[in-house]
Amino acid sequence: MVTALTIALTGGTGFVGGRVLDLLEKQGASVRALTRRPLDPRPNVEWVDGALDQPESLYRLVERADAVIHVAGAINAPTQQAFDAANLHGTEAMIAAAKSAGVQRFIHVSSLAAREPQLSQYGASKAKSEAVVEASGLGWSIVRPPAVYGPGDKETFDLFKMARRGQIFMPPKGRVSLIHVDDLARLLVALAATNAPTGTIMEPDDGRAGGWSHIEFGNALGEAVGVPSRTISTPRILMKLGSKIDGLIRRDKAKLTADRVAYFCHPDWVANPALAAPAELWRPEIDTRKGLKATAEWYSEQRWH
Repeated sequence: MVTALTIALTGGTGFVGGRVLDLLEKQGASVRALTRRPLDPRPNVEWVDGALDQPESLYRLVERADAVIHVAGAINAPTQQAFDAANLHGTEAMIAAAKSAGVQRFIHVSSLAAREPQLSQYGASKAKSEAVVEASGLGWSIVRPPAVYGPGDKETFDLFKMARRGQIFMPPKGRVSLIHVDDLARLLVALAATNAPTGTIMEPDDGRAGGWSHIEFGNALGEAVGVPSRTISTPRILMKLGSKIDGLIRRDKAKLTADRVAYFCHPDWVANPALAAPAELWRPEIDTRKGLKATAEWYSEQRWH
């Protein structure tokens, strides 16, 4: 538990970070959260106006904090330089701020994509960020989430939309691990506690050994939306074409970018059981089929189309 601790949080206005913020509040922590825009007051939350490329704001963020949870980063960017600016240099700036303020505990959110940095610019930037965290001299923990889903997620929403239409286009044959955003948030908060382990890389998942094949995941999505859905294994060349079309239609809001195609087509995005979180620290609580169904219901209630 993080009761009575002060936690510095980046990414608190986003999907994963927002859940972390909610949980920190619930557990009684005092939170200092970075934001680029004015936000409504919240109990026990101090909004710090700033950004990862504004060092003076980061020093205000981490001052007198007991731990840093660094969630912020880019999952979509036009160039390697842009990915590095957000994921590498942003992490370097947070480490520098933490050291300056004397904060020792540093929880860093990476990605399974960091295991295969040669596949994508995103994965390369995350691998570089891990390297600077490991070399920081802080009491660090690195978490590599697999595919994260849950109410409010814009990244997996397209899959639910396809499932409602009865056809789900997936990458070529492979397997993936999944995790509900609330389970991920619980792990990140647990790592901020004073007695949590440090110097570890963790790959959490939903507890399904061996992950999900693309067909199994597609079938689960169909069940979640209540529509018999056919999962179609899509060759890389068609996915590349799809990324060009998505870019033309949605431009900078495109979800299927060329960089994502590069790592989506990798056959093994299953969490490594050897890097599982210690059971006494954390274990998943949300059954994926139930979680997917609840997520689909949330999209419907919010009239996301």
